[in-house]
Amino acid sequence: MRVLEKNASNYSGKPTPEPLADASGGSIDLRIPAELSGLRLDQALARLLPDYSRSRLQDWVKRALVLVDGVSAAPKDKVWGGERIKVHVASDAQVRAFAPQAITLATVHEDEHILVIDKPAGLVVHPGSGNPDGTLLNALLHHAPALAALPRAGIVHRLDKDTSGLLVVAKTLVAQASLVRQLQAHTVRREYLAVVIGKPKAAGKVEATIGRHPVARTKMAVVARGKAAITHYRVLRAGHGWSLVECRLETGRTHQIRVHMHSIGHPLIGDPVYGSARLERALPEAVHDFGRQALHAARLALIHPATGAAIAFESPLPADLQALLAMLEQHG
Repeated sequence: MRVLEKNASNYSGKPTPEPLADASGGSIDLRIPAELSGLRLDQALARLLPDYSRSRLQDWVKRALVLVDGVSAAPKDKVWGGERIKVHVASDAQVRAFAPQAITLATVHEDEHILVIDKPAGLVVHPGSGNPDGTLLNALLHHAPALAALPRAGIVHRLDKDTSGLLVVAKTLVAQASLVRQLQAHTVRREYLAVVIGKPKAAGKVEATIGRHPVARTKMAVVARGKAAITHYRVLRAGHGWSLVECRLETGRTHQIRVHMHSIGHPLIGDPVYGSARLERALPEAVHDFGRQALHAARLALIHPATGAAIAFESPLPADLQALLAMLEQHG
């Protein structure tokens, strides 16, 4: 082991790193000076880059945004002087996207392997364009900080922002791999309740490929060269111009239920993208102001990644959907 000539832990100077390149293109190149020999990597970075907090630098190291002589490292790894460091500076949006935030979660089940959440309408699952933070991912990182070590903080499937209901999150890499395999094998049972316009036949299956809309690129559509998608449905109850439908996903394409029900002439009430203002005119005027697509992930069944046991969860209809159904039933 190399013997230090100076007690680095007592070092209080502000060394100037030897620059290897200009800090351009979102990265900074440094060389560790001999004065910092023996410090942890995160300690050395905090001395060399005082404009960034140590916690932020630690986060970048953990996310492999810091390379030591071309390879990733851990915050606690020691440096001995002379190492070449490349720091890929995450943008403010990236930092916010992976910042823990104290957002209330409705937890249906939690153990050391998985977490089942009852997501409210309006909560975005993963940061993206227009939603840099305030998401389920930010809430998960606050609830269970260890999820920062997992890809996408353990999220294995998503619900649209304005779809409510059940969603499972992995808490370990082993659990995440198991859940992904189950989703790919279509063995995770996901059942939704949707309030649609009109009255479909009592039960049926929509088997139609889904892909990006050829003109409106922010939308999905039934297209010839899309991905295979299958939705099973059955009508639970119906009235004048509306139906409560149970939908079971065999596949999990983006907006699948919304696109499939639209494709058979029964779009969801309140759907701002795939709905039909013309068809909704036959319904009570108050229905026109329903603020989201009437879709709720009501049941979720899977094999527990650790025990191998079959487990299932249910979520009751949220208050806004109960009120919508009450209004429709009064209409007839």
